[in-house]
Amino acid sequence: MSEYFVHPAAICESANIGRGTRVWAFAHILPGALIGADCNICDGVFIENDVIVGDRVTIKCGVQLWDGLTVEDDVFIGPNVTFTNDRFPRSKIYPEQFAKTIVRKGASIGANATILPGMEVGRGAMIGAGSVVTRSVPPNAIAMGNPAQIVGYVGTKSPLPSAFVTTTPTTGSGKVLASNVRGVTLHELPHIDDMRGSLSVGEFERSIPFAAKRYFLVFDVPSREIRGEHAHRTNHQFLICVKGSCSVVADDGKQRQEFLLDRPTLGVYLPAMVWGIQYKYSGDAVLLAFASEYYDPDDYIRDYSEFIALVGNSR
Repeated sequence: MSEYFVHPAAICESANIGRGTRVWAFAHILPGALIGADCNICDGVFIENDVIVGDRVTIKCGVQLWDGLTVEDDVFIGPNVTFTNDRFPRSKIYPEQFAKTIVRKGASIGANATILPGMEVGRGAMIGAGSVVTRSVPPNAIAMGNPAQIVGYVGTKSPLPSAFVTTTPTTGSGKVLASNVRGVTLHELPHIDDMRGSLSVGEFERSIPFAAKRYFLVFDVPSREIRGEHAHRTNHQFLICVKGSCSVVADDGKQRQEFLLDRPTLGVYLPAMVWGIQYKYSGDAVLLAFASEYYDPDDYIRDYSEFIALVGNSR
């Protein structure tokens, strides 16, 4: 008895089908395709030869998986999602190699979305129904529209200070609010206002939790662009949006929190080994960042899967 199920009205030419996978009516799987365990391949799905599908993947009706596509474990692909693998298709004219597209572990793609060739849909990302993905989507991002733009991140709480779980007063230095993310804190810095104007102040190793060796400014960022998308091995950062506004997402590998920096008296502290993202920049935004260390390219962790592995091993 077969370890997987194929409906009598389906055509399954591949012998590389994992245990517990179910292939439903009118699906067609070509000989070279690799299909993992416990997948659900619904009616009318077509899978070409140079396709890899991981374990526990759901592929709803009317989806075609073309050569060059890799789908990792635990992915959901909604009805009539369209994958593409050739940017300039012509009848009977084939590229030397089809573009490689990868959908990372745990991502979800909504019904009728279109994924252009060569894209990466990051781990845990969500693509809204009907969206057209023209650029790779970062891990855990929520992308919607045509072209798809990032509108949020999976699992973040409200960006308002009221979402924080504790409040600790600090003498003469404003207040500190602890977040759900390990070691990350939001700081309300002092605001002194009189007829001459406004002043805000922070003291290193007091209201700012470390002595800074470096600062940098981020400005003139197009609203659709995402900054950060990395963690540091040893460097600590303190971020203040001194003009305009932007959102900061902090992620410790288990918890994720979004912070709205919308005034120059508000700062967020990001310790080492926290994944940081900045996005939703207003047109006039100027982000000031203090760093505890001098610039060192080897201090950066730019791959989210590597970050998850490192923080998992450190616990």
